[in-house]
Amino acid sequence: MEVLSQWQQLFAACPTRLVGLTVWLLLLFALLAPLERRWPLHRQAVMREDFADDLAYFFLGGIVPAYFVVAFASLAQWGYQHGPTAFYAWIASIPFALRVGTTLIIGELVYYWAHRWSHEVPWLWRFHAIHHSPTRIDWLVNTRAHPLDLAFSRSLIAVVLSLIGLAESSSNSFAAVIALVIIFNTGWGFFIHANLRLRLGLLEHLITTPAYHHWHHANDGSEFANKNYAALLPCIDRLFGTHYLPKNQYPQRYGIDNPCPHGLAGQLWRPLLPDRQSGERVRSH
Repeated sequence: MEVLSQWQQLFAACPTRLVGLTVWLLLLFALLAPLERRWPLHRQAVMREDFADDLAYFFLGGIVPAYFVVAFASLAQWGYQHGPTAFYAWIASIPFALRVGTTLIIGELVYYWAHRWSHEVPWLWRFHAIHHSPTRIDWLVNTRAHPLDLAFSRSLIAVVLSLIGLAESSSNSFAAVIALVIIFNTGWGFFIHANLRLRLGLLEHLITTPAYHHWHHANDGSEFANKNYAALLPCIDRLFGTHYLPKNQYPQRYGIDNPCPHGLAGQLWRPLLPDRQSGERVRSH
């Protein structure tokens, strides 16, 4: 029943959420569209093909996955309440800065594996393939993702952090820091998808960049596949052997070998169909 109550709260907050998403969208457009015009990697129109569909994905991704996250987080909360109290007491006693850092690193690690599994597990790939279907990359492509694809990664992060005890805190400061980090990570996701010919020098060893993430979307051949899953920290890809960032080279092609249906409705519905094509892994990255 608690889940139903939380769903009701999410539903009631939808108008406010839509306003917030609209403001966030306009801010991202104002920041990133001029950068893409000033330092474009590829010459392409701002209002390119499927721009309207990606706007729809933006709002779907900002609203729908939260219902799944709430449901799975509630299950994890039950596990937390019945878990080892001594361990959770120790977690709660960790110094503030160390706890924040641990939460961020574990969150990044969980995202890495959720993302990697979305490429390697055929059933997950059929949803994630939508994100890799564009043959042109820009900041708004970050939003082209099936809501169930987003729900999987976000729910997994919420469950793991809850079961470890890192999602529980009586500190408003801790919650505020985590909220700011989530906002930064979300904005950075748009930046690394941007159509930008920018290299950040030594910073590329510390944080993901457009050049880094464009290689994740590359369709230049199997030797470039299965690379750069990390959202923010390239060291995670180095740790697991999936790092790739040549010094003066960019992908020539993007997309997937088997095209997704054209149009929003077909893309949302196709992964749910039990036919042969939608069930196989379209392309491993």
